[in-house]
Amino acid sequence: MATRYTHAHRDRFRRRLQHLTFAAFIAVLVAVALLLPWHPDARGVPVAAGTFTGKLYGKVFTSLWNKEIDFDTDTINVGATTSTYTVDQDAHDYLNDITNEVSGGGYARVALSSKTVTYTGATNKHVLDAADTDFATATFTARLWFIYDASPGSDATRPLIGYEQNDADITGGGGTLTIVWNASGIVEITVG
Repeated sequence: MATRYTHAHRDRFRRRLQHLTFAAFIAVLVAVALLLPWHPDARGVPVAAGTFTGKLYGKVFTSLWNKEIDFDTDTINVGATTSTYTVDQDAHDYLNDITNEVSGGGYARVALSSKTVTYTGATNKHVLDAADTDFATATFTARLWFIYDASPGSDATRPLIGYEQNDADITGGGGTLTIVWNASGIVEITVG
């Protein structure tokens, strides 16, 4: 007897898909804002600015399955754009799709350090994590933070992984601007 695709099947499928969002950066994902850029106030105390929304770029799974990304061994970088970059989550797949990247003000892309990939059988969760990311002597202004694999040879072949967008600009105060990753990891994936 053939199985019919019913509204109940669709609803179950949709509920499962709701777990497929960036957690901050992959099988069934949990939606949690993970990138938490902070900047120091006049006293050097970290201050959060605005509300962050984190997502994976839609084609990150294609890049993973095509062996274009190896999170724990490749160089994975974080960059920033101004508020004039418009994300196209479905079409943007490589670094050459990023426009309006920040320039000046001490800005340079930063490599993630102490990267880990773990799986916990009891919770069926994969976690991609790294040490917090520092932009030294930052006076630049950014609105969106993007993560990509910097190992391939050109921007046209460097896969985008995920991004974190703020509802307000963040401007460095001349000291170190730190992206404090969520304690649960940069990307949390629940296999279901």
